Amino acid sequence: MHRLSSISGLVVRQVKEWGEILTGFETKNKYAISDVSGQRLYLAAEEAGSTLLRLFLKALRPFTMVVVSEDGNEVLRVNRPFRFFFHRAEVVDANGQPLGVVERRFSILRRIYSVLDPAGQEVYQLFGPILHPWTFEIRKDGMEVGKITKKWSGLFKEGFSDADNFGVMFPADWDVKMKALFMGAVFLIDFVHFENKGDR
Repeated sequence: MHRLSSISGLVVRQVKEWGEILTGFETKNKYAISDVSGQRLYLAAEEAGSTLLRLFLKALRPFTMVVVSEDGNEVLRVNRPFRFFFHRAEVVDANGQPLGVVERRFSILRRIYSVLDPAGQEVYQLFGPILHPWTFEIRKDGMEVGKITKKWSGLFKEGFSDADNFGVMFPADWDVKMKALFMGAVFLIDFVHFENKGDR
């Protein structure tokens, strides 16, 4: 995760295959992760799971997302257990050591997630304002310190697939483990809020 040191942002681009774009059949999610200058840092892919769960649960399906470096070395894993509500993602490093948890909180109108450290203490919140459905503010003690934003990916791509592009901004001097935790949060947000067009 040393490649995350000193950078202040990430671009997470979902990679869609033409077969999925043309048929609409949902395949395993894949992502390319780069810094804001476009330098490729990592690749991420959803591990193989049940085809039936993929077909019937769609965006609610449990998943394990594996993030690897360009040379194929595993960097971290994001594990999402099945839940109808209070969606949760557990982020661990390549050695299986927990980096933290991102968990949705109860809220009627707003989209709020707690970001927990390995001890289970809330260290940040992800807050989705009502009037900005594509944005999740990273907050600490009520103050915005960064954000995760879904970027428009072009008319053709938006029209024919649910491929999403995200920007993640955070302080450059953050610990790389915290940056990695928010990189993992992107995958949960994509599944919960943007995977199915009708569930936004």
